[in-house]
Amino acid sequence: MRQIATAALALGLAAGTAPAHAEAPMFSDSAFSFIALGDMPYGDAAQAAYERLIDRVNRIEPAFTLHVGDIKGGGSDCSDDRFEIEYENFMRYEGAVVYTPGDNEWTDCHRASAGGYDPLERLAAVRAMFFSEAKSLGQSPIAVSRQADVSDFSDMVENAVWQHGGVTVGTVHVVGSNNNFEVRSPKAVAEFFARDEANQAWIKHIFETAKAEDSAAVVIAMQADMFWGDLNRSSGFTRTVKTLQTEGEAFAKPVLLVYGDSHKLEIDQPFRGEGGGRIDTMTALQVHGAGDVHAIRVVVDPEVPGVFGFVPVYEPKNLRTR
Repeated sequence: MRQIATAALALGLAAGTAPAHAEAPMFSDSAFSFIALGDMPYGDAAQAAYERLIDRVNRIEPAFTLHVGDIKGGGSDCSDDRFEIEYENFMRYEGAVVYTPGDNEWTDCHRASAGGYDPLERLAAVRAMFFSEAKSLGQSPIAVSRQADVSDFSDMVENAVWQHGGVTVGTVHVVGSNNNFEVRSPKAVAEFFARDEANQAWIKHIFETAKAEDSAAVVIAMQADMFWGDLNRSSGFTRTVKTLQTEGEAFAKPVLLVYGDSHKLEIDQPFRGEGGGRIDTMTALQVHGAGDVHAIRVVVDPEVPGVFGFVPVYEPKNLRTR
């Protein structure tokens, strides 16, 4: 079982992030920050808590916000009305919010409690509502390059890449529930293989973009927690993990994977290189979620060796007592 990172890792990935002298500035003039969150809101009862968190994010004024999917609970309503509510939630953000889908809003919609929908019909609805244009959501959207617009994978409007402050940022549509690699129906299996092929190509494109731009680092956001089981077995995540490891090791600069799914804050270095050793330049951040309606502020400073630092964003009224 993975462990939450040490305080040193949470504050910066390399000793070089610390100032050489006490009077030196903590960050360079190139530094910026973004917010990472996901797996929320889970039900109407969480709406007020989520609104409070959005208000707090708005006060921070990040460069952008990443929402890593699961915009509703897995057993809750998958109707268009619910999607409209979540769209309005995204539009509460005063800045840009970039969203990548989770399993709760399409893969799991076959559940009776979710309305017994056809998951592929719900996937089409998600794409139509949340990804109708080549830009983010939020009140101050940013332009993004979409896989659907630059490749033969014309359905993949949700996979995006953009540049900010010398860093390449991308989203990849990888979800929980084994990434829809299910035997529920031949259509589900076909969907998985088509999207999985697109995702591998897109991950490679993100790193190719970073190299072409001479980016100081790469950030990739997706929904799924891919690290809970044996990655050597055949699963819906096997190829994604291998592609990330291969591309990240070759990139040889800091890479941050942001994901959700398991609803607990973790910072870890789970990626392994060709020789089996840890890839020190690659870090994974799992965000809060479900009943923990909080976020993470990721500080990005391309001028320091580690590039990334992490500061939890707690909304005091959302803190739970046990």
